[in-house]
Amino acid sequence: MAKTDDTPPARRNWIGAIAGDASAVGQTAFLRAEFSDPALVLHWEEIAGPETARLARPLRLAQGAQGGVLTLLAEPGAAVFLQHETRALCDRINGFLGRAAVVRLKFVQGSLTQRPAQLPKRKVPETLALSDPARHYQGPEGVREALWKLARARRTQG
Repeated sequence: MAKTDDTPPARRNWIGAIAGDASAVGQTAFLRAEFSDPALVLHWEEIAGPETARLARPLRLAQGAQGGVLTLLAEPGAAVFLQHETRALCDRINGFLGRAAVVRLKFVQGSLTQRPAQLPKRKVPETLALSDPARHYQGPEGVREALWKLARARRTQG
């Protein structure tokens, strides 16, 4: 029997182009957060303004009986300030979207930036052990200093 369609067979265990799946993956992520239109998230700084965008970002847009409720992740302490700006912010959001999509804002306090954990600095010993093979290097001075520094750092890890 002859094959009628010209589509290539599904590739198994092969790497494919990411562009083919990126749109679907992005759309799924936005839909999971209930954003049917990703413009609100993608243009948040433009909509809210730089100061508000620095303090809060959209998390979820839930549609209710009275209208949409936009949940914003706000820096601790900024939620009180932003609560006073709710009406103006809703007007800016609805003006950007071109429809009355958001009628209420809900604030969740949390940090917008993840601070990396700082590792404690290890003290590098000043001297190199007499039995260390780096002491026997006979090359250029700069390379020898770098090798000794590496040997001292290696000694602190062990």
